[in-house]
Amino acid sequence: MSAIAVGLALVAAILHASWNAFLRNGADRLWSVTVMGLAGTAIAVPFIAYFPLPGSAAWFYILLSSGLQVGYSLFLVAAYRHGELGQVYPIVRGTVPLLVTLGGFLFFGQILGVYQTLGVVLVAAGIMSLSLGKTRAANSSLAYALLTGLIIACYSTVDSRGVHMVEQPSAYAMWVLFLYGLMLAATYAVARRGLVIDVRSPVTWKAVGGGVVALMAYGLVVIAYAYAPAGLVTAVRETSVVFAVLIGALFLGERFTLRRFIACLIVAVGAICVSL
Repeated sequence: MSAIAVGLALVAAILHASWNAFLRNGADRLWSVTVMGLAGTAIAVPFIAYFPLPGSAAWFYILLSSGLQVGYSLFLVAAYRHGELGQVYPIVRGTVPLLVTLGGFLFFGQILGVYQTLGVVLVAAGIMSLSLGKTRAANSSLAYALLTGLIIACYSTVDSRGVHMVEQPSAYAMWVLFLYGLMLAATYAVARRGLVIDVRSPVTWKAVGGGVVALMAYGLVVIAYAYAPAGLVTAVRETSVVFAVLIGALFLGERFTLRRFIACLIVAVGAICVSL
């Protein structure tokens, strides 16, 4: 694996953990994630105008992925309402490869190799450790985090199929980003009876910045795929679990215990094994 790919994946991991930290620390997390989504919508506009319109076969996947990502945002906000970054984030990230791997084994008869089997055991053990003991995550936080991971696994599966329905994979991604932001804004407006965005407020621009950081994290991973196999890039990317614990302790005042740090390391190593 090239040094460029490693560097890109590591930066992406830090950025992904960082925007989650921003969301966790926000006063109104639903508003923040909505503005972040609208920032993605605005960035996607020139791209969808440039790329050819996707064919009819792709729209089912585009709409389904956009809707699932709205659900992902809602459950992630709920998880952070009841739990700390250092607890929620590792559970969310660890659940995804765990569910995808187990789903492939149970429903498609995919044989698990040594690395995948070890990875599943480690991720499960790490998540159980975070959900037990004196510093355990709250039941509500654990439930929302697991549901968030489930939705990520679902829209990742949808995207893996839908991206092959278009001539330009980038066009698929931009349409999903564009519609996701609009759907999330509509959801917020219905739930809160309107959406007010003050463009003069520093809080608004912080949220916009968070949206840009989230897009950068996604883009760097895509670029890294050009320099190394996807599995290896994803493996390095899963180190974001460790960065989330450190960021939570250093900048959010969260408890930093040896048990939590070891549990997150176990989740990270397990996710890496699954990816390999």
